[in-house]
Amino acid sequence: MRSLHCRPVRAVTAGAVLALSAMAKTLPAQVAPAVGVTDTVLSIAKPRNPMPAEAASKQVTRFSFIAYGDTRGRRDGVSEQYEHSMVVESMLRTIKTMESGPEPIRFVLQSGDAVVNGRDPKQWNVSFISLINRLTTIGGVPYYLAPGNHDVTSSAELNAPGRLVGLQNYLRAVGQLIPADGATRRLAGYPTYAIGYGNTFVIAFDSNIAEDSTQLAWVRGQLEGLDRTRFTHVVAFFHHPAYSSGPHGGTTIERPTLAVRANYMPLFRKHNVQMLFTGHEHFFEHFVERYRDAAGQPRRIDQIVSGGGGAPLYTYQGEPDLRAYQQAAGADSSRVTHLVRPGSKAGDNAYHYTVVHVDGARVWVEVIGVDWGAGYAPYQSNRSVLGDTAVRR
Repeated sequence: MRSLHCRPVRAVTAGAVLALSAMAKTLPAQVAPAVGVTDTVLSIAKPRNPMPAEAASKQVTRFSFIAYGDTRGRRDGVSEQYEHSMVVESMLRTIKTMESGPEPIRFVLQSGDAVVNGRDPKQWNVSFISLINRLTTIGGVPYYLAPGNHDVTSSAELNAPGRLVGLQNYLRAVGQLIPADGATRRLAGYPTYAIGYGNTFVIAFDSNIAEDSTQLAWVRGQLEGLDRTRFTHVVAFFHHPAYSSGPHGGTTIERPTLAVRANYMPLFRKHNVQMLFTGHEHFFEHFVERYRDAAGQPRRIDQIVSGGGGAPLYTYQGEPDLRAYQQAAGADSSRVTHLVRPGSKAGDNAYHYTVVHVDGARVWVEVIGVDWGAGYAPYQSNRSVLGDTAVRR
């Protein structure tokens, strides 16, 4: 397979970057839509318990976070997302239950497709933002969104008109939540950023433009400069899985998936990124990729697809075609195991979210189904240890 590693999309103009940067700095601070105001996307409310400065949490080694994705609803722009609201209600109960325990929820990650059409401000304001305000104010937790194809379009061109409109709306929505333009942990003009909390480093990027050399270089720089004596766990979240078994996967290999495989997976193997949280497929599945690092040590990447946040549920369509991917890996060739497959029948898959528990060197995931999916047990239970248990305490 031809490598995409050094193949950028058409370069964004300096003027476009400056315009986006200036826009991000002047986003309105509204948190609740006024009656009749739907032509400008409103900002999600700041979290009641904001993320502390990176240095302040250095000693933290035990906590939890939520990861999920694909919240777009059937009536976006008309009413609040109903299926997503059930997920949020369950999250709020989980946050409340765990807040005084040893592993409180500290933040939420969403891997994209907040709404059906991110170019329409009404869909953000009417259907999505009020739900997230509940998580940031009642739940009190920071909320981090990576852009999906429905949010900013699937265009690989940074200057595509539809993308620019969708990106502007995305940046307005999350303007009070993600690192500011110019911050060390933010790529100026892009929806690409990172956070560090305790012993865990989390990086978000836009997989719609996974060919873009500027974004790739920034992610590489973040990983190369990371203090791995502190950040023993590294997580990436983004929209398009490297491999999946739904209508976007199987024998189909979409352009962003191809670019994620060619550009980001070698980088993740090189820097021992252990966990990937993605969406795009509207169900739950779990892959494990095993490989050997430059020193010959066995390593593992867990890729969890959690796209059950409210979008219409999908079903299993077939195993991903990984022949070219594994051949391209060469010397660090990996073996991919499909640990959990989604169901092949309607009703087999559930709306859900995941709770990731960090306890020193040990990390485990809990999958929580909602509504009729309560009791969902994709592992024959709803829990699994992430990473190699031989190196976990």
